Amino acid sequence: MSAVTSESAEIEIPQPAPCAPQFTQLFSATRRGARLARLLAVEQLAAWGWPRDGERTDAAALVVAELAANAVTHGRLDGRGFRLGLALLPAGRLRIEVTDPRGERLLPAERRDAVEGGRGLVIVDALAADWGVRPSPPSGKTVWAEISARRTP
Repeated sequence: MSAVTSESAEIEIPQPAPCAPQFTQLFSATRRGARLARLLAVEQLAAWGWPRDGERTDAAALVVAELAANAVTHGRLDGRGFRLGLALLPAGRLRIEVTDPRGERLLPAERRDAVEGGRGLVIVDALAADWGVRPSPPSGKTVWAEISARRTP
């Protein structure tokens, strides 16, 4: 049985085309920064023609909110913020990426007392067509999710 290392495992993650509409912004790793990330994501989607009060816009806003909250809660390092990236993919999906500086643990520890929190990635999984985590050198991680522009049956 051979071990799989990061050098031997090739993971194909769809990337936006170079000319695809994109948005990137750095935020402070605070609750205010997470809230601002959600608000600016909705503004950007509206600028790209998504209905401000549409179901998919609401889903994207919730995914941004959950990923930003995770970056602030689990990915925070003093003096370092997180980055939000949005891109429209050719397949009609919105790509959401949140990058934080903590890469030693790619996913938050599973919590048994999920009454007050700890369900963020469950919500992301329910709303996203696909999602995942990848290292972001030199020391961080990027959590990404894709939202379909149209509701899937």
